[in-house]
Amino acid sequence: MIIDAHQHFWRIDRGDYGWLTPASPLYRDFLPPDLAPWLAQTGVDRTVVVQAAPTVAETEYLLALAEETPFVAGVVGWLDLEDSAMPKTYERLRRHPKFVGVRPMLQDLPDPAWVLRPKVLDHLRLLARDDFPVDLLIYPLHLPYILRLLDAVPDLRAVIDHLAKPPIRTGELDPWREQMTQVAACPNVWCKLSGMVTEADHRSWQPADIEPYAAHVLSVFGPLRVMFGSDWPVCTLAADYMQVYHLAVGLLPAAWGAAERAAVMGGNAATFYRLPHAS
Repeated sequence: MIIDAHQHFWRIDRGDYGWLTPASPLYRDFLPPDLAPWLAQTGVDRTVVVQAAPTVAETEYLLALAEETPFVAGVVGWLDLEDSAMPKTYERLRRHPKFVGVRPMLQDLPDPAWVLRPKVLDHLRLLARDDFPVDLLIYPLHLPYILRLLDAVPDLRAVIDHLAKPPIRTGELDPWREQMTQVAACPNVWCKLSGMVTEADHRSWQPADIEPYAAHVLSVFGPLRVMFGSDWPVCTLAADYMQVYHLAVGLLPAAWGAAERAAVMGGNAATFYRLPHAS
């Protein structure tokens, strides 16, 4: 089974996508009927929908979409990790079989050390206690804080989204490369092979621009802790779904066999998120 471990839906009139502005090509509705033809063309069987607004209301909206969309295997939602009511909200959402993960939008917060605040750590320890997945949406500047987080909450089941958004456009590898090696040393942390084309030059990117970053992640995390994600529709700023899919397949090491490739292209997502509708 092929699983896209990272895509989005949104409806503009919901009004909680503060990062979307009318000037953006993404400022329109993106819904299941828009994605379905691309899944059919690429042979992708299931997807994981990831939050794009920092509201519980959007998470509930995505769960409702998931109920009526068979190809959606799970929803990674949002919770306010500084809210004292977070545990109650978490327990309520967990009753939904397609609620499979939580993502705080760390890249958008003004404090890069936010994830180390005491209440946030307490709530992340709650998620770690339940072995409940957490997506980390970050830039390279956050990696030192993520390493401190992993020291403080070593059992956290986490995945780094989009390779931590390295500077592919400029070709710089360090200090991102060394910090990702340190992150990968934590056995509970995984990485998504996603969001790469939008960190490259949108108009002129080539697979060779992206290959050093993907190769490093695939090397340090290995074939059982990396998962393919399209980041659709954000990826459409630089490439269509078909291009992103074939880019990911082409970046996998030639020496890898069918089992290792199948893991990255689906099996690892099913394992990491314990997807109830991916079999």
